[in-house]
Amino acid sequence: MGAVLGICSLASWIPCLCSGASCLLCRCCPNSKNSTVTRLIYAFLLLLSTIVACIMLAPGMEKELKKVPGFCDKFADCEALVGYRAVYRVSFAMAVFFALFSLLMIKVKSSKDPRASVHNGFWFFKIAAIIGIMVGAFYIPEGPFTKAFFVVGAFGAFCFILIQLVLLVDFAHSWNESWVERMEEGNARCWYAALLSCTVLNYSLSIIAVVLFYVFYTKPDGCTENKFFISFNMILCIAASIASVLPKVQEHQPRSGLLQSSVITLYTMYLTWSAMSNEPDRTCNPSLLNIINQIAVPTIAPANTTAALILPTTPAPQKSPQWWDAQSIVGLLIFVLCLLYSSIRSSNNSQVNKLTLSGSDSVILDDAPAAAGDVEDGESQRVLDNEKDGVQYSYAFFHFMLFLASLYIMMTLTNWYSPDVESKTLTSKWPAVWAKISSSWVCLLLYVWTFVAPIVLTNRDFN
Repeated sequence: MGAVLGICSLASWIPCLCSGASCLLCRCCPNSKNSTVTRLIYAFLLLLSTIVACIMLAPGMEKELKKVPGFCDKFADCEALVGYRAVYRVSFAMAVFFALFSLLMIKVKSSKDPRASVHNGFWFFKIAAIIGIMVGAFYIPEGPFTKAFFVVGAFGAFCFILIQLVLLVDFAHSWNESWVERMEEGNARCWYAALLSCTVLNYSLSIIAVVLFYVFYTKPDGCTENKFFISFNMILCIAASIASVLPKVQEHQPRSGLLQSSVITLYTMYLTWSAMSNEPDRTCNPSLLNIINQIAVPTIAPANTTAALILPTTPAPQKSPQWWDAQSIVGLLIFVLCLLYSSIRSSNNSQVNKLTLSGSDSVILDDAPAAAGDVEDGESQRVLDNEKDGVQYSYAFFHFMLFLASLYIMMTLTNWYSPDVESKTLTSKWPAVWAKISSSWVCLLLYVWTFVAPIVLTNRDFN
């Protein structure tokens, strides 16, 4: 009897899953806009796939994954690498899904377009399609798949890092504007102190990061590349920070300030650390466990002087692929925050909307509550369709961004390791290092352009 009731309850949900996003909200949820709810659901689906990919790397899963035909062919250490192959399959499924939707949603102008109902509804079929693609991906013959998809993933992850910068810059600008407005409204000292404290904190963390980089990722007689990366990026961050508060810049871009520069500086330090964490030379790329050991060992004075002389010359152990890698965890955390921010953020001055709206999608973004007549029948005024006159964001670009995010997740969880046919292992190679470090330079260049462009292009309105 209970099983029959459970089936009936599930059957009652199927029509709801085939309709709009409003059915997926409970009665206690506050009124929301259809554009925001839909983006949150897609973000939730991507987060679920990320959890599935993490499970594939969990200890013990390799025994089950080895049962998949062809998963261990041509690779020596199958137990350590089979999880990485599974992550490639899961990310491939999500990437294909969002790429197809990106192509399908090109030139959608409003929610009256029949394709908009596919974007905002039919969740049962879309979830079923994701599961189907994901299951089928596990039966793709290995061949050159992992190596070819690594190249695609590296390029896509590089592009998503740049999108992360836009989201971070928009967040920093919004943060600065909000606190400055409150400072002008009243209690100026309190808000000024808060603004100054956050700026100092970001710069302090960046300085600490630079010191730690020099201590653990450089050697007196080696690691030349790391010395260059750290020094060059530090100089660029200092130059960008100084330029952001120049009188000429403040005249044309009053929103520019040190808070935004401190956020970008801290993000650049993360990209520098992430790049150095992929160096093939293990003497210049210690694991987190080795760094902790180096910090702990000096506190214990060895009884044998000979042993003390030998300890520093002992070569560092080889760093094998690990699903709990520190820079991967930080990268995933930044990804989750940026994904949620891009799904929720909707302001007339938002750089997120300027990024996701194409030139042809000319719609006036209005955050005012929709009129009572815009509420669909049966929706209990919980979800308002605010896209009848025009889309609030480009559907095609939003799915394209999630396509890049799927590739970024894949590269982050696999530590940007490249399949090596000769050694039959996944190894870290220099192309991954240069992809990450060059992305930090492009990020700084784009940030500087945000406050240089109004000075150079005087005939354009950047308000």
